[in-house]
Order: sequence, then structure tokens, then C-alpha cells
Amino acid sequence: MTANLELSPIGNCQVSALVDEEAGFVWSCVPRVDGDPVFCSLLNGDEREKGVWRFELEGQVRSSQRYERNTAILVTRLEAEDGSAVEISDFAPRFETSGRMYRPVAYSRIVRPVSGAPRIRAILTPMKNYGEALASTTNGTNHIRYLVGPQALRLSTDAPVGYILEQRSYRVESDQHFFLGPDEPFSGNIRSEVRRMEANTAKYWQHWVRGLHIPLEWQEETIRAAIALKLCQHEETGAIVAALTTSIPEAANSQRNWDYRYCWIRDSYYTVQALNRLGALDVLEKYLAYLRNIVDQARGGQIQPLYSVMGAEELDEFEAEHLAGYRGMGPVRVGNAAYKQVQYDCYGQIVMPTAQAFFDQRLLRMADETDFAHLEEVGEAAWAKHDKPDAGLWEFRTRQEVHTYSAVMCWAACDRLANVAATLGKGDRVVFWKQRAEKIRATIEEKAWREDGEHYGASFENGYLDASLLQMVELRYLKPDDERFLKTFAAIERDLRRGDHMLRYAAEDDFGAPETAFNVCTFWLIEALGLVGRRAEAREIFESMLSHTTRSGLLSEDLDYDTGELWGNFPQTYSLVGIINCAGLLSKPWSEVR
Repeated sequence: MTANLELSPIGNCQVSALVDEEAGFVWSCVPRVDGDPVFCSLLNGDEREKGVWRFELEGQVRSSQRYERNTAILVTRLEAEDGSAVEISDFAPRFETSGRMYRPVAYSRIVRPVSGAPRIRAILTPMKNYGEALASTTNGTNHIRYLVGPQALRLSTDAPVGYILEQRSYRVESDQHFFLGPDEPFSGNIRSEVRRMEANTAKYWQHWVRGLHIPLEWQEETIRAAIALKLCQHEETGAIVAALTTSIPEAANSQRNWDYRYCWIRDSYYTVQALNRLGALDVLEKYLAYLRNIVDQARGGQIQPLYSVMGAEELDEFEAEHLAGYRGMGPVRVGNAAYKQVQYDCYGQIVMPTAQAFFDQRLLRMADETDFAHLEEVGEAAWAKHDKPDAGLWEFRTRQEVHTYSAVMCWAACDRLANVAATLGKGDRVVFWKQRAEKIRATIEEKAWREDGEHYGASFENGYLDASLLQMVELRYLKPDDERFLKTFAAIERDLRRGDHMLRYAAEDDFGAPETAFNVCTFWLIEALGLVGRRAEAREIFESMLSHTTRSGLLSEDLDYDTGELWGNFPQTYSLVGIINCAGLLSKPWSEVR
């Protein structure tokens, strides 16, 4: 079976797994999202039986999948030619117990016979050291230990252990329960405990979704995107990763293969902004704690574009030589050298979510004057760098310019600091930060506006266009009816729009000309259309984008605008943010049904 992105995530904010259409775990890392992928068949080329956990039904002719309503519990139904069938329920336990959140490095699976006399074969082949070797095993009467490096995982089950070890098919006559987790004896009856975990995990997710403020239209799409975004948060620290995978190419054989299992300050800003609109304050609060740690350790307010989920600064990049890559399209990269880059938009993306903590009375911990003092250091860095060259939000590796988006983000940092100073009653700091914001605005208007083309340029040095210019309205730098925005929007549509899709930019970069549309840019197009009054067109394109989602309702980073095929890391937080934001903007109001 050829690898594809028809995948469904499960997880518990400690570990996650991507499950294919036939209930195979094809990607999962331990002990956290940036760890060793024990299930790695997604990137294992033709070696699809290594690094996988699946149940094969004899005579299978079809499969179907669904999530339990408003949960991250995935149910896959496998049906055979003779009418026999099984359902496989997959989840990572997550619920509160003993006053804390239980979210172990563990996965639970329940195989239920639902018709006929199904026969299955279990294939459980975890690997270690990024596909270097299969995990060795030891076993007891009701468990198997898999040595996946310095640590081990233990499978506890009421299924026949010998059949699993020998990958021998057998008849399933009653529900079978599997718990792959820490290398310690399973406490209690496996059947009753795994079922209890299933019920408590369902209850947790349903109560979390119940607290969301969702739009009237596109409710299921919004809920599914919100749950997936929450799964991208590493709860221990509050960090939010850009995606759960590494090295899914942005286009076929493009070499644009990057490791996204880290916390980009930019991506996280957009994520918490979207979830905050839905009222998911738990994600915001945990992320703000992560940001406070980042700001505390920043030298003179200097912020990197990305950090590890534990806040580590060095993310040295190397290639995993034992993995062939998605469809054999290597390399598979681990780490990301972009941490060495300078990207000055991150200053605004630190200040803006943190600023909410000075205003929002719902938060358990509101920000105070000490936090403001630290935040002013970030603002000082924004002021110092607003007109300096950087790698930009698209992380060019071989050139630097003064990118307009970065400058606008620096303006936003100063503008929001003035707002915070006002609520703290610091009149002198209000004047100070407003003056700096005004000076940055004057520089942008002088340097970025291109009189010859009548639009803003992507950088101060060059007049080429970039979809990020559409964010000038979202950032409150311009209003939707501003003449300069309308002219820039018209130019962007002319040069970057490809049917219902949008490129980041059309100019050649480090790897040549872009070959696929960048999904979040298409959502920026939809938002802009809605804001300038072209609402019907915006809704039409939004529905078109939703038609490209996977069965799980999710999107990757990129899309082939000719074939509609998804490319890039999955699930991509940027893209899910786009679903949530556009649904909220374009939905009919709740008042229409009240």
C-alpha cells in the first residue's frame, strides 16, 4: 500500500499516533512528539511491515473510520468478503485522576468482533533509532516487552501472546484489549481497566469540547480541528508543535523535507489565537507559561524562531539514514537548522498572546508588572530589529531581506505594549511605545510601499508579492477598506492566486519555484475576501478547501492545486487554524436559530 496522508491522529498531549485507513499505527514517537519514532512505516519507503502496528482481517474488502463523537477516540471498521467484521477502537488515555491528569506514554486498542467469525493477524513491529533496527523482544504469559532503545515498552493484553509474536492469524470470538505503555506490570484486570480508560477518556474529550464556543455552521469541522490542535500541545511544558511529523515533502521529490515537531513561536501564536476564539483557555494558559520561560531565558530579549518542546535552544539538524522517506522521497531530517536563523516577526508573536494575560479576568494567573518588564525587553528587541534583514517567516536559508511581514509584527509588538501600559496605568510607557509604533509604521510606509506597482512589497528591498501581506488587516495595521490594502490584495490575487488556492510567493527560493499551494495562505485569501465584502466567494472557496480534508477532517501544510493531493507535514497547525478562523468569520450567527 502506497503511503498517503489519509491519516487520523490520536493522542493525549504526551504522545500521539497517526493511524492509517486500515487501523495501522504508521507514525508515533516516544516518549514525546520529538522522540524516536517507534512506529515509522510512514517514512519507511517500501518497508511497510516494519515500524507498524496493525490488525489484518482475513479476506478484507473494505474499511471505514469515524471518531467517537467529540472525542479523540478513533474507531475503524474492517469488513471481510464473507461478511465478518471487527471494529478497532484506538485512543491514548487522558483523564483526571487523583487530582492530576493521567496521560501516560501509552496507547490503548480494543478489537471487537461485530459480525461473523473474523480472523485477524496482528503485526506489531516497533523500531528503534529512527528505523535502524526492529526492537528486540522478551515476553511473559500476558505481555511482550519491546526494547526500543534505552527504554522498553510493554504490551499487556488478553489476546494470545504467541499469535502476536508469530504474526499468526487467529479467530476473534470476544473483545480483545491491548495496552502498550510503560515497562511495568499492568495493574488490575486488563479488560475492565482498558474499558474504564476508554470511558474516562471519552468523558474528558466530550467535556472539553462542551466548553468551546463554536460557530453555527461547520461545527464538526471546527471541533475536529480544535481537538487536533490540542493534540499538538505538549502539556508538560505548554509548547505547541507545528505538526506531528517530520519530512513529509512539500511537493514530490522537492527536497523540501523539514522536521516540524518543534515549537515555532509564529505557528504557536496562530494556534492559541484560534483556540482562544473558541474559548479554549487551557491551551493558552499552558502556552503562556512556556512563553514566560522562553522570555526569562532570552538574552537581552533575543528570541529564536523555534525551540524544542522542553525549551531547548539547540536543534541541530541531521538526516536519519535508515529511513527512506515518504514514498521513498528522502531525506528524513531530524532537528531543524532554522533555530539558528533570525526571524524578527517572532517578537510580535511573543507580545500579542502574552498581552491578553494583562486583560483577561478568566485566567488563573494574570500577568503583572514583573511580566511587563520582561515583555518590554522583547519590545526593545523588536524596535532594534524592525528595519534589519532577516530570513522571514518562510525561513529562506540562503538570503536575507527586511521582510515587510516581520516589520509589521515588530510594529504590533510596540503597539500592544502601549495597550498593556495603559491598563497598568503607566502613562509614560504608553507614550513611549506609541511613538515607537508610529516610527515603525512610517518606515514601513516609506520602504515597503511600491509606487510603481501600487502595492506593498514583500520586503523593503524588492517589490515581489507575498501572501503574508494579507495579514496586515488581521494584525490591525490596516483596515479592510484601506486603499493601499485593496490595491495590494488585487495584486496578490493577480500574481499568487491559482484558482481556489494561494501560493506563498511565486518568486524562486532556495529550492526553485514553489510547486504547491500553501494551505494557510489560501485561508488568508478566504479571510480577505470575507473582510472586503466578497462573502459569497469566500464561502465558496472555503467549502472547496474543506472538500480536500482527510476523512479525519484535517489538512497538511501544502496542496497540489492541479490534482488536489495533500503534501507537507501533517496535521499542520497553520492549516487547522485556517479552518477555525474562516468558519468563525463566515458562519451565519447563532441568532438566526434562537
